[in-house]
Amino acid sequence: MTSLTRTEARGRATTVKHPRYAVELDLTQGETTFGSRTVLTFAATPGESTFVDLKATELQEATLNGEPVPSDALADGRLRLTGLAADNELVVRATMSYSKDGSGLHRAVDPADGEHYVYGHSFMDAAPRVFACFDQPDLKAPCTFTVTAPSDWVVIGNGAATREGDVWHLAETAPIATYFVSICAGPYVSVTEEHDGIPLGLYARRSIRAQLEANAPRVLEVTRRSFDYFHELFGIRYPFGKYDQVWVPEFNAGAMENPGCVVLRDEYLFRSRVTGAELLSRDNTVSHEMAHMWFGDLVTLAWWDDLWLNESFAEYMASRCVVESGLYPDAWSDQGIVRKAWGYSAERSPSTHPVAGNGSEDALAALQNFDGISYAKGSAVLRQLIAYIGDEAFVAGVRDYLQRHAYGNAEMSDFFAAMERAHGASLTDWTDAWLRTAGLDAIRLDVDCADESDLVRRAELVKVAPEAHPARRSHALDVAGWTDGVEQVRARLTLDEDRRVVHELLDRPRPAILVPNASDLTWATVVLDEDTLRRLPEQLAQVDDLAARVVFWNALRDGVALATVDPRLVVDVFCAAWPLETDDSVLSAAGRYVPEVVVAVYLPADERAEARVRVAEAGAAALEAAEPGSTRALAAARVVASTSRDEELLRRWYAGSDLPAGLEGDADFRWLVATTLAGDGALSVEELEEAHAADATVTGTLAWLGARAARPHGEDKAWAWAELTEQRGRSNHEMNALAGSFWRSGDTAVLRPYVERYFEDVPAMCAWVGDDAMARVAKLAYPVQLAEPETLQRSQDAQDRSDLTAAVRRGIVDQESVLRQVLRSRDTF
Repeated sequence: MTSLTRTEARGRATTVKHPRYAVELDLTQGETTFGSRTVLTFAATPGESTFVDLKATELQEATLNGEPVPSDALADGRLRLTGLAADNELVVRATMSYSKDGSGLHRAVDPADGEHYVYGHSFMDAAPRVFACFDQPDLKAPCTFTVTAPSDWVVIGNGAATREGDVWHLAETAPIATYFVSICAGPYVSVTEEHDGIPLGLYARRSIRAQLEANAPRVLEVTRRSFDYFHELFGIRYPFGKYDQVWVPEFNAGAMENPGCVVLRDEYLFRSRVTGAELLSRDNTVSHEMAHMWFGDLVTLAWWDDLWLNESFAEYMASRCVVESGLYPDAWSDQGIVRKAWGYSAERSPSTHPVAGNGSEDALAALQNFDGISYAKGSAVLRQLIAYIGDEAFVAGVRDYLQRHAYGNAEMSDFFAAMERAHGASLTDWTDAWLRTAGLDAIRLDVDCADESDLVRRAELVKVAPEAHPARRSHALDVAGWTDGVEQVRARLTLDEDRRVVHELLDRPRPAILVPNASDLTWATVVLDEDTLRRLPEQLAQVDDLAARVVFWNALRDGVALATVDPRLVVDVFCAAWPLETDDSVLSAAGRYVPEVVVAVYLPADERAEARVRVAEAGAAALEAAEPGSTRALAAARVVASTSRDEELLRRWYAGSDLPAGLEGDADFRWLVATTLAGDGALSVEELEEAHAADATVTGTLAWLGARAARPHGEDKAWAWAELTEQRGRSNHEMNALAGSFWRSGDTAVLRPYVERYFEDVPAMCAWVGDDAMARVAKLAYPVQLAEPETLQRSQDAQDRSDLTAAVRRGIVDQESVLRQVLRSRDTF
């Protein structure tokens, strides 16, 4: 299908005005297709031509102003319309297909009870898979939906629903972009209440009613506090009537901000024990989607390459909300060690790009730039903007922007025009440096001490811009140092030039460890000096400044990727400092990163077993020291369960014996243990089948697939690869589970043939898998764990092909970047 270009969108928006949709969907036609009838009214320039987007399985009928549209007018997902009148009515009747890849109208079967569920995901260009439309963000329109569904189904959509028998009427919406349209239908169960005059609804599958009801009090509390916070901050009431949150299976993203009908992945309705970091992630997502109701839904960016501003804004506002509303006072640490780490990784890839002004000429090209830069870097840059112009001016600018463009469209220039009006000065230089230039500066501290003394005689903060993306960025930050947990110095400064003397460090004893950007205020790669790296294992745990510990961990992570820090040192730091860590986000992030990346990817294969034992011992020490049943204990137990080579211990835990407190009957923890045992070849296929039979849920099925794919033998890998690349009935999440576990175990001789097969079989999956899902599969299935020059050569050769989709090419480019980092690290250390 052709992807809409910016030029085409501008031309159509010039021709077409004031669209309005009345859509009828019939969901009773079977398990593979549904009926769709669209009545689209719009004004147009008389005599002109245009097209509507339609990705139908079969077009039954189309009429324009009562006249049949020729059948050959539909080609490549576009229905050509000629001879437009001043006022037009287009009627399209078509058969559409349900998807399995999370786009359009996705249909899933709950293995727990065999019930079917449907949800609509129209982002970024999937709305034409549901109804005929002008699918571009600047042709917003009121929408009315009428849905015929099985008698035991519930229908939820953007507008409030009323029911007549099996027919559901959804009230007309305010003007919304087509990519926000959603219809969810199935035997959903609900929890409802009202807050401040706004009807609130939570919906989920019938089989997880208990999870919905258990999670609902917390979700509703976050929802209420977020509404109160945003109402006060923005000065505009929520504009879309009711506010439903529908928790659906097999959703690609975390959530989608459809006005009045937010869709979220139902893994967020936790069935097992979770850490505080996981709870924060879920609750932050709830607040993030609500922030979009104003920034994205009420005011919609006119073209895709400005949508970074939607995501950056919601990313920033969600953390601000959960901190200032008292839900999570330390949430900025999670933003640092999880989200900023994601963004820093994206900046290191050849696919790095400016936050803004990427010039995406079509929708699919823009989709590739929804990454850690659009979200995390954009959020960090907004914090820098606030530091630059002040929070009062920032909030005034936001209010001005929302009020001027309510129910319409805007561009990045409109947002910064509002900021300049509030600030009273131009922001052009600032936006050019931070938003229109890719890459991030490296910041280090150069320190020299007097001969045979620890007195500092030279201390300079040094900024180095990337050669490929030079820019002059100003950094507001601080430098701090500690010795044995006592803060010795903190200097706050603005780094405008390439070098600046840090006077506060001169003529005094050098602290044991020093770190630039100690409060995590700016966006930069922090490079730690050699003395700090050497002493970090003994010193890090004693630092009581959470923001600084986050910066130290991110600096280690960046150093490993850039081959300036030995991955063995990171294992040393983990074993010494992690068991004493107290913050949930640091515990969870480092507890995943070290075993899953440092040990499993960066270390040579012959060193992994010993490192894995050391990491498991650190987890055991943390578990012993933690309060029984605490989230710290849970994080520690997970590290032990995922890394231990003590088969006897893992077997007892798998059987439900001698479990850490609070994990009795915890199905997800049992699957974690099962995956480790399976990866070591210590759990048979038959045992995994029995475990799946005992947990035949959506979550249990995904865990079973991951554990089955983790088994190390040749027949296991052959089964998993065939299930991933040949079984067209697999859902998006099932493919992710298979791909994510495939490379985690197995001898090199067993795995090596699949390197070549990756570059042949995975791109071929685009024939039946959509771009959004395919991007995830391409990344997860990439053989980065088999870091060999031959793998790199095959990856380079693959990029010479002309038949790769944008999603697959981006996945290969980004993962090849990681592969190069691993090879460089091994060459260096």
